[in-house]
Amino acid sequence: MRLLRLLSRVAFICNVCFLLASFIQWLPHPPEGEIVTQIIVLGYLLSIVVNIVVNCWVIAMLLFRRSKLASVPLWLLIVNFIFFVLQIILFIINRR
Repeated sequence: MRLLRLLSRVAFICNVCFLLASFIQWLPHPPEGEIVTQIIVLGYLLSIVVNIVVNCWVIAMLLFRRSKLASVPLWLLIVNFIFFVLQIILFIINRR
């Protein structure tokens, strides 16, 4: 369960980068540099992959009724799921 807790934390950090990368798009003159590049890569590429892994793992554990989800804070699971839904919606909207 330590791996799920670690992946949940990584997913949260990537989700924060997703928010920052989304806000960077709205800036009239976005900053340049390595940090902005890392934020964009973490936000748009890694966040969706890590969110899929974490949410599928949590759903599988809920389906098999394992009580080991207590090692991961509930707020973190909820926030990661909300970000996952938001990312899917934004990717569908931006695809058109």
